[in-house]
Amino acid sequence: MLGKIEKPRGKGSEKVTVLKTDNITMRFGGLTAVSEFNLDMKEGEIVGLIGPNGAGKTTCFNMITGVYTPTEGNIQCMDTDITGKKPHEITKLGIARTFQNIRLFKDLSVLDNVMVAGHMRLKSNLFSSIVRTPDYVKKEKAMYEKSMSLLKEVGLEKEADEVATSLPYGKQRRLEIARALATEPKILLLDEPAAGMNPQESLELMEFIHDVRDKFKVSILMIEHHMQVIMGVCEKIYVLDYGVTIAQGNPREIQNNQKVIEAYLGVDE
Repeated sequence: MLGKIEKPRGKGSEKVTVLKTDNITMRFGGLTAVSEFNLDMKEGEIVGLIGPNGAGKTTCFNMITGVYTPTEGNIQCMDTDITGKKPHEITKLGIARTFQNIRLFKDLSVLDNVMVAGHMRLKSNLFSSIVRTPDYVKKEKAMYEKSMSLLKEVGLEKEADEVATSLPYGKQRRLEIARALATEPKILLLDEPAAGMNPQESLELMEFIHDVRDKFKVSILMIEHHMQVIMGVCEKIYVLDYGVTIAQGNPREIQNNQKVIEAYLGVDE
């Protein structure tokens, strides 16, 4: 029902916590979208967040990345309380995300999509960028080289000059992840990276996610409906239903959890 389990490649158990949520709750008027969600993600982990449509998964992402401020509870990134901080502040602290619906800069090239994100780490002022001082030119060249290196790492260096939206769907997903990586994150949030992919692309994505974790030394939190992907790459999985955490554990524990099975398949009357 939940897909074939493949043993994830672990990174060891003695790891420090890089992202922690403490009873975060999000209410919209009288509706509780997420209730007392507790997450503890360790350095180097790939963690899954699953649940039926409308379970509150993306709301959790939005709270962690500053789109929403939790009604209750708090969020810590490493040793910093990020509750209520703005999205750009949270990005600078080391959290980057992708979206369920790909959000590339449609009229820009593949390379420019990555360089735009890299500008966040470019230390310069408005004057130096307008006048193009030698120091600014030097930094921009370094950013260009870094962006090209990043594209090479994700297998897109040959498409650097192509318009982003001309890429096949699977490569657009890779570009969106590359753009997030250009901000130099410590934690990467992936919102349904396998959405719209065929079986072969999904298998390639699983290997790609492992490679991203290993090459860029990031911890990954991902929302995904494709159960083969989620069971194949995650060390730990949290399950939401109607905004409430109904289970957490490793892939085998989640697959055999009766509450999870009922949430996805329903209960006989």
